[in-house]
Amino acid sequence: MEIGVPKEIKDREFRVGLSPSSVRLLSDNGHVVFVETGAGVGAGFSDEEYLQAGAKIASDAIEAWNHELVVKVKEPLSPEYQYIQKGQLLFTYLHLAADRALTEHLLKSGVIAIAYETVELPDARLPLLTPMSIIAGRLSVQFGARYLEKQQGGRGVLLGGIPGVRPGKVVILGGGVVGTEAAKMAVGMGASVQILDISVDRLAYLETLFGSRVELLYSNPANIDVTVREADLLIGAVLILGRRAPILVPRSLVREMRPGSVIIDVAVDQGGCIETLRPTSHSNPTYVEEGVVHVGIPNMPGAVPWTATQALNNSTLPYVLKLANFGLKALEMDASLAKGLNIKDGQIVHRAVQEVFPDL
Repeated sequence: MEIGVPKEIKDREFRVGLSPSSVRLLSDNGHVVFVETGAGVGAGFSDEEYLQAGAKIASDAIEAWNHELVVKVKEPLSPEYQYIQKGQLLFTYLHLAADRALTEHLLKSGVIAIAYETVELPDARLPLLTPMSIIAGRLSVQFGARYLEKQQGGRGVLLGGIPGVRPGKVVILGGGVVGTEAAKMAVGMGASVQILDISVDRLAYLETLFGSRVELLYSNPANIDVTVREADLLIGAVLILGRRAPILVPRSLVREMRPGSVIIDVAVDQGGCIETLRPTSHSNPTYVEEGVVHVGIPNMPGAVPWTATQALNNSTLPYVLKLANFGLKALEMDASLAKGLNIKDGQIVHRAVQEVFPDL
């Protein structure tokens, strides 16, 4: 099969769909991979490395997209819509619940769209979302610590504090992969950490992980009100598969936070759980609303593309190889991959996305 790897065009998105080592494995299995020139440079992979791995270098986006299977990292943006073809397999993050325009175009195009984030194992784990969730969770605290600095518009709080001065307070909404990784980083920095989650079983698991180092609270409006008001750094880490996250923090509560506090919503690409937060970018990462610094970068792992590309490929490559070897039959052979199918033959086929767009 011919496989295309376009260069990502989202703001400062330096990840790439396939690394040279992934290309080598695909080439060894008889497939031909076309990598757009410069696609891997931001992640530390030169065109020469791809050539050595057996790839062909596509001179432009048209050539990179014109293949049976296209492997990306982020969802297609409007300038890329023209390249999407009927019957083509598109394998990438899509997050359609937060993007009606993309959903409508994919339906019109006739493409077969498979989303990384909805590939689901029998035990409900999300194997292609997990590696980026780990990175995003860890980066959320790293970014938060930076934007709490006074020169960045923050309160001037050192998360770890020092002897005689209390540490900063980190509140994490959601105790899944993102929330857990954020807590690990915050605890490591010496911050005071609270995690809120609606699953008592998950809270019990987190207790075995963190013990008394993290305060674990059931997520309800009363607990959210009390903790958010006192947060120096608030991290939104709520994920509902295929759907928009619910708004847990209304504007009225953001207004009650201390001036210069920081909000980072890791699930902004799925709508986010904080009313005042909107998508930003690596070029313009922050804005201030209600006196609070907001960070809504939807492609946060793009800040560490060398690590993130390899971590993503470690998880996606087995599925890419199945799609390359068997085409659509791979979905019949692998129930987990089949759950990644969002759009086929001009119809939404993923139930959660159908519920978001009942009129499409």
